[in-house]
Amino acid sequence: MTCASCAARIEKKLGKLPGVSVSVNYATNKALVLAPSGITSADLIKTVEAAGYGASLPEPDAPPPPDPAELLKRRVIVAAVLAVPVIALGMIPALQFSGWQWVALALATPVVTWAAWPFHRSALVNLRHGATTMDTLVSLGTTAAYLQSVYALVWSLTQPAMPGMDMGPEVYFEASVGIVTFILLGRYLEARARRSAGSALEALLNEGAKQATLLRDGQEVLVPAEMIAVGDLIVVRPGEKIAADGVVTDGLSAIDASLVTGESVPVDVSPGSAVVGGTVNTTGRLLVQAMRVGADTQLAQMARLVEQAQTGKAAVQRLADRVSGVFVPVVIVIALVTGIVWALTGASVDAAITTAVAVLIIACPCALGLATPTALLVGTGRGAELGILISGPEILESTRLVDTIVLDKTGTLTTGAMSVAEVVPVDGTDAGLLRDIVAAAESGSEHPIGRAVAALGSPLVSTDFAAVPGRGVTATIDGHSVQAGSVALLADHGVTLPDALTEAVAAQSQAGRSVVLVAWDGQARGLVSVADTAKPTSAEAVAAYRSLGLRPILLSGDTAAAAGHLAAELGITDVVAGVTPAGKVDTIRTLQAEGATVAMVGDGVNDAAALAQADLGIAMGSGTDAAIAAGDLTLMGSDPLHAADAIRLSRSTLRTIKGNLFWAFAYNVAAIPIAAAGLLNPMIAGAAMAFSSVFVVTNSLRLRRFKASTAA
Repeated sequence: MTCASCAARIEKKLGKLPGVSVSVNYATNKALVLAPSGITSADLIKTVEAAGYGASLPEPDAPPPPDPAELLKRRVIVAAVLAVPVIALGMIPALQFSGWQWVALALATPVVTWAAWPFHRSALVNLRHGATTMDTLVSLGTTAAYLQSVYALVWSLTQPAMPGMDMGPEVYFEASVGIVTFILLGRYLEARARRSAGSALEALLNEGAKQATLLRDGQEVLVPAEMIAVGDLIVVRPGEKIAADGVVTDGLSAIDASLVTGESVPVDVSPGSAVVGGTVNTTGRLLVQAMRVGADTQLAQMARLVEQAQTGKAAVQRLADRVSGVFVPVVIVIALVTGIVWALTGASVDAAITTAVAVLIIACPCALGLATPTALLVGTGRGAELGILISGPEILESTRLVDTIVLDKTGTLTTGAMSVAEVVPVDGTDAGLLRDIVAAAESGSEHPIGRAVAALGSPLVSTDFAAVPGRGVTATIDGHSVQAGSVALLADHGVTLPDALTEAVAAQSQAGRSVVLVAWDGQARGLVSVADTAKPTSAEAVAAYRSLGLRPILLSGDTAAAAGHLAAELGITDVVAGVTPAGKVDTIRTLQAEGATVAMVGDGVNDAAALAQADLGIAMGSGTDAAIAAGDLTLMGSDPLHAADAIRLSRSTLRTIKGNLFWAFAYNVAAIPIAAAGLLNPMIAGAAMAFSSVFVVTNSLRLRRFKASTAA
């Protein structure tokens, strides 16, 4: 493919097959095809070839295709070396000498034939199929200017010398070689820029480990990464990449997961911790059991999501594609009419042909075809680097319209894990002693609240541990009989609460915290409150949502007290608590019925339906597969601040697309009348057309500078 018209033609041909849905992307030279079982890949390839193009199925282990930029480089160099003296002779009278036109002919011929051959070949192939593309315009324009000049030069040999005509006939070899050179240079720069635009995805695809050390029968064996099977034990030393998604079975370390999550702070792992392939082990030696390998790993899934998003098209680009599909034949008609009108108004044949050629060249619709895919290529690639996956270009429109963001509580705004919030001793009890005793008493507990308390750590040792289901635990510590649990547990042991402790229990419960009362030797000594605490960046994230013009709403299945306390801490005024998964869906439907365009951020299975119902579903990648599958945007990390980044990036990408399209349309609307009026030399028209495509690509590359939010 050489232009948007090529992509439109292939898309049209494939789309005529029964039941086939297709999206052809000019920027990536790829097509995403959904076909019924009756249509094979061979049928699809045959259809593409019948349209005059080539196609092949992607092969995971196939060598990379030749770099288009390198293929163009030699033609650009040869064309430029030969074109410079031709342009100088044609435009600088002081350099002209008798017979200089023949020198220009000799230098121009290789440029117009060999260097421009890709244009001529494409034009001929499309002509056989009754189609026209941008290459048709370039081939027609350069050939017309070249043949006109050859004719004038040969015709001059049959004419007697005329006074004042020492320099010979007027020729336009400089226009022919200038057009070819500028357009080849533009395509070379465009190819390099497109390669740069796709570098993020290429890097993502190459980030996986290439080999791994397996533990087999007590021996370490080094194997290629593709030979790892589910269940294999992988030895990961400090500094090595983890070669598959799995679970740590032995060792302690910290994992650099920035490739997957976009978060730079290493994550501590221990036996039982899940790890992702492609992340880097930073400190200790780990033994990891492979759970997902090859194409099933999270890294491979990320790459597929990004590639699918880059292959898709936004609604605004489909309009541009339809325009491009009819644009070339319309331009040819305009050029012919322009030449005829100039000839009929008394202009010379040379002037009429020159003006028509300028119209042909200036109107090439390359920029239209590149406007959306290059911005998508860069935007989605940059998102992948930051741990933000955009599922498709249609999502960009949704981010622009969203005005309300509904936030799940547990695991989204909170850590999703219990931790000690406060230790409250009764008057006369040492807080440190209270902490040590309750931690020792809970050290044998399997309950989540008990484990959170035990995590405080204690130098004391408990004996006679007993768990009382639904009430708490009892133990003996340094000869003291200790109870840690509910009011009922203490009452069973004849312990009553002083008024101050009763008031403290009420205050902690009002804050949505779980309370562990502590007593020993028959007397209440204090309490420890446990809560699912807010993530460090949650308050900043809420402020960021508001700065984007979004109304934040906390939506939780937790109690009104717990949800209300978190909302007050984070600055959220709208709270809906105590709802079931179905209730979350109903809440979003109600907001939509009131006219709101709703984004939903969640991470759990119970959020999947609500994510699907929302106008924009944002799934935390640290959550469940069901939530990720239901989301439109996926955050590979767990930072709610990245949801604001995802919306900012999506909006920036959409703005870039619209800016590109405005430039492309405005350029053609303004340039064609100027060329038809005879105000553009064909060579300048070729340079302007090439610049328009390079401008669109380089404008898209600005998205690579997008910065993620940084927590204060």
